[in-house]
Amino acid sequence: MKKLLFLFACLVSSVAFAADEPIVIPLGGNAWVNGSALITDDGLMQWTSSKSTADIYFRVPSAQQLGLALRLRVPSGKSRISITVGKTVFTKDISNTEFDTIAIGNITVADAGHVKVSLKGISRTGLAYAQVSDLLLTGAKDAKQFTYVRVGSSYHFGRRGPSVHLRYDVPSDIKKQVKWFYNEISVPEKMDVIGSYFMADGFSGGYFGMQVNSPTERRILFSVWSPFNTDDPKSIPDSLKVKLLKKGATVHGGEFGDEGSGGQSYMLYPWQAGKTYAFLLRAEPDKATKHTTFTAWFKDVAAGKWLLVASFSRPQTDTYLTSLYSFLENFEPDSGNQVRLANFKNQWLGDSSNNWHESTGALYTGDATAKTNYRKDYAGGSNGNMFFLKNGGFFNELVPLSTNFKRTGGGPAPVIDLDALPME
Repeated sequence: MKKLLFLFACLVSSVAFAADEPIVIPLGGNAWVNGSALITDDGLMQWTSSKSTADIYFRVPSAQQLGLALRLRVPSGKSRISITVGKTVFTKDISNTEFDTIAIGNITVADAGHVKVSLKGISRTGLAYAQVSDLLLTGAKDAKQFTYVRVGSSYHFGRRGPSVHLRYDVPSDIKKQVKWFYNEISVPEKMDVIGSYFMADGFSGGYFGMQVNSPTERRILFSVWSPFNTDDPKSIPDSLKVKLLKKGATVHGGEFGDEGSGGQSYMLYPWQAGKTYAFLLRAEPDKATKHTTFTAWFKDVAAGKWLLVASFSRPQTDTYLTSLYSFLENFEPDSGNQVRLANFKNQWLGDSSNNWHESTGALYTGDATAKTNYRKDYAGGSNGNMFFLKNGGFFNELVPLSTNFKRTGGGPAPVIDLDALPME
């Protein structure tokens, strides 16, 4: 009997321990730094400057009290660090040379939403303040509903953040004969964050939009996928390669891989936040050769001049434009803690007879990062005569995915001399 009671007690203790198991938030997927410190898959490293701050993010489903702890080590000497959550500041002296869990203190989270935990070095006698692998939370209510990038998932995509899309309605009477796709993008000031891809004209064979590639470089990018499924463009048979037919004088033409493969073109162009830019895409299918030629033009609306980006021939394709969409993506993990936003307006579709049809409806969707419970800083919708997409930066105004939106229509159709569009 004593043995049975002992086993029962162990079982109860084990269940209780499991219920109180801490939430482990790896810094590799949930933290960002400024200054000289680094975030790697192993966590916060090279933390040597008092000017470097590490910010860790997670989202709680409801108001609650939480206990905080850090798993860390001090490579040598002694360090003093501060841990800040809202207006609460903890100071901790640490000197353990092996990784250990160090209790920090308790916090009260007043509402559901994102929480930021900031780490800053105060003093040290060794080469670095600490190496920090994880933030641990105890006492969580509804722990499974907490939002953060989990251990074992892709920290690269987790730190990039969610991508969101607008999948445009196409009038049923032109569904199989959309020859032209016209769209406009306006990025508000300060929303043009490095790593952003504001994609205007997406279709089943590729995508066309504008990027922020560095503090000094911006691109207009047009890519067409090969029908041969591979991430290595060199493995595509010649008969299935996307061929570049024409490009603008200042446009770079080449190949791309790692997300499917195909033909890529880009033009360096100093587009600016606060201005409106137009994107025009044309499809010309040839049923005899089973090739479709896709051609893209770009225009600064205020300047009023169309520029040729490129024209590609795609094999095993003899249809007009299908699956029309736009998206907002961050391709730079180190800027996944910043908000970006774009407005999409004046969606018009031209049929095979060059007649324009307005599209005023869109289905708002997201990628795998948005669909899993890793990040919930994404939104989309309509605002008057525009759609919008927003992501990154851990804002709390979440808009559920798979929602249909309508914008105000009735605007003028594009006035374009289609026969006079440049081909060089």
